[in-house]
Amino acid sequence: MNFSEDLRQNAPATERNREPILEVLKRVLPATGTVLEVASGTGQHAVFFAPRLSPRRWLPSDPQPLLQQSIKAWQIHSPSDNLYPPLQLNVEANPWPVEGNDLPWELSEFPITAIVAINLIHISPWSACEGLMAGSDRILKPGGILYLYGPYKIAGKHTAPSNASFDEYLRTSNPKWGVRNLDDVVELAKGYNLELVETVPMPANNFSVVFRRC
Repeated sequence: MNFSEDLRQNAPATERNREPILEVLKRVLPATGTVLEVASGTGQHAVFFAPRLSPRRWLPSDPQPLLQQSIKAWQIHSPSDNLYPPLQLNVEANPWPVEGNDLPWELSEFPITAIVAINLIHISPWSACEGLMAGSDRILKPGGILYLYGPYKIAGKHTAPSNASFDEYLRTSNPKWGVRNLDDVVELAKGYNLELVETVPMPANNFSVVFRRC
């Protein structure tokens, strides 16, 4: 094992949810362009999805330097021609580093047509969800896709006792965190020109939530 591989972090949940998520992404993502993944975490999803979603390009990002190192290490271990190096990106920032005239790499030729956020908005303050919606509104053109994955309350109620326990754990860890009510997320999205396309039940009491930029 070389030094770069030593930097790889491991999130066991990615091994369990990546196949079901991939099946939804294959169906809902635009056929071309770049997919921006926010809060990529360890990078395991990025190296798994990128080669399987070609010819789309995959652009991972994370605000934490240690996780950016992990993403780079996973890319060295599992390289893919359509996988970009990770960006440092905080969803609450305005603008994001992919905005403006000084676009990185080949984004002018392969514009961002979709944004993916897996397990983000419940392990972050509500302001992160607001930032995600605002950034999606600014970056995506009409028809672009915003994909969210994670646990949600439906009509204000948890969908399983395990999610209620998880929500309590999150709020104990940080009062600003917590499993979000899907109705609140959908209502917020409307204010940023994002319409709900579908909600897909997933394993382990999670959901894929798909929005389209109006």
